[in-house]
Amino acid sequence: MNKVILVGRLTKDPEIYYSKGENATAITRYNIAVDRKIRRESEPATDFIPCVLFGRSAEFAQKYFRKGMRIAISGRIQTGSYINKDGVKIHTTEIVIEEQEFAQSKAENHINSTSPENFSGSTDNIDEDLPFN
Repeated sequence: MNKVILVGRLTKDPEIYYSKGENATAITRYNIAVDRKIRRESEPATDFIPCVLFGRSAEFAQKYFRKGMRIAISGRIQTGSYINKDGVKIHTTEIVIEEQEFAQSKAENHINSTSPENFSGSTDNIDEDLPFN
């Protein structure tokens, strides 16, 4: 069985392009940063995992996912190889995504995308009697 489940953060905005031909298919690639449990010298180690997805899922990722978002993905590991322009054989490993979803709330997303210097919200209507104050 070839099944991978990962939770990590996007390293940059997803990039989309379309295959050539009559039935063009959307293809999106992105990398996710996944922290390892094993720490070296009290620093977390991070893996940067290349991912690819196709069709409507590819269009969804390009439209809604942004750099820094925490996402959860599942899919399969796919390996391959090609010969680069210098004649060297390059081996590749990537995750072909079958499912993807947000792994943070909308509030977390908003907090991560709003810096204090850009905040223009008003605190005039905050109810001081809320039970969680």
